[in-house]
Amino acid sequence: MFFYVLRRLLYAIPIALGVTLISFLLVYLAPGDPLNAIAPSDAPAETIAALKVAYGLDKPLPMQYGLWLLRAVQGDLGVSIASGRPVAAEVLTAVRNTLVLAGIAGAIGIFFGCLLGALAGYWHGSWIDRIATFLSVIGVSVPHYWLGMVLTIIFSTWLAWFPAMGAGPGGSAEWLWDYAHMRHLVLPAITLCVIPLGIITRTVRALVADMLDQEFVIALRARGLSNATIFKHVAKNTAPTVLAVSGLQLGYLMGGSILVETVFAWPGTGFLLNTAIFQRDIPVLQGTILILCMFFVALNLIVDIIQPLIDPRMARA
Repeated sequence: MFFYVLRRLLYAIPIALGVTLISFLLVYLAPGDPLNAIAPSDAPAETIAALKVAYGLDKPLPMQYGLWLLRAVQGDLGVSIASGRPVAAEVLTAVRNTLVLAGIAGAIGIFFGCLLGALAGYWHGSWIDRIATFLSVIGVSVPHYWLGMVLTIIFSTWLAWFPAMGAGPGGSAEWLWDYAHMRHLVLPAITLCVIPLGIITRTVRALVADMLDQEFVIALRARGLSNATIFKHVAKNTAPTVLAVSGLQLGYLMGGSILVETVFAWPGTGFLLNTAIFQRDIPVLQGTILILCMFFVALNLIVDIIQPLIDPRMARA
C-alpha cells in the first residue's frame, strides 16, 4: 500500500508541473493586450513600457513563467490588473464559494444518482428502471444555463420562493451557514447537480445490473443469503468505479460551473473567470485556472488513494 501511494504521488508531480505550464500559457493564446484594461488606447509609449515593467511583461516568456511559478509556490499569484487587489485573496474567496456550491450539488447528485442507479440496476427492465433511465438522459441532455434560467423564471420570478442572484441577502459575496444564505443556494445547486446525477445514475445502473449476473452473486443466492447481504457484496465490488466517477464529477463541478455561476451571479470561480475574461485580466485568469486545475489533480490523487482501501486488489496493480 505504501509503494502504491508513493507511486501515485510521484505521478502527480509531472502532472502538476504540466498544469502550471498550461495555466500560464493558455491565456496568451487569446487575442488582445492585457494592458488595455488599465491603460487607454491612446496612452503614450512611455506609459505602456512602464506598465510592462511593473507587471513583468517586458521579460521573455520562459522567464515570466519561471518567476510566476516561483511566486505561485510561495502563495503569491500576482496583482489583478483590473482591480489592483492581490489575486490570491480574490481567488480564495471565490474558491470557497464554489466549494460550497459544488459540494452541495455534488452531494445531491452522488446520493440520488447512486440511489436511482442501484434501484434501476436491481430491478432491471422494470418501471423503476425506465424512470431512472429517463431522468438520467434528461440530466445529461439539458444545458445548465437553460435549466438555470427556467428555474429562475418559475421559482424566483413567478412564485418568488427563492432569490435568483448572489450568495446572500443584498447580493452579498460572503457565504454564511444560515437560512437567508441557504435560500440563495437552492436554485444554483439544483441546476448544477443534474449532470452528475444523470452520469452517476447511468454508471451505477450498468454496474449493478452487470454485477448481479456474475457467478459469485449466483453462488451467494444458491447458498440462501438474503437480498440485503447480496447487495452489500454488490455495493462493495461496484464502489471503486463509482468512487472514481464521483471524484471526476466533483472536479468537473469545480471547473465547469462558469455558466451556472454567471446565470445566478454566484460569486465563485466561474463568475470570477467570466469577469476576468471580459476584462482581459491575465493574473486573475492564471491564478484561477491554476487553483482549479490543482484541485482537480488533488481530487483524483485522493480518489486513487482511497480506492485500494475499498478494494485491496487495486494496490497490487
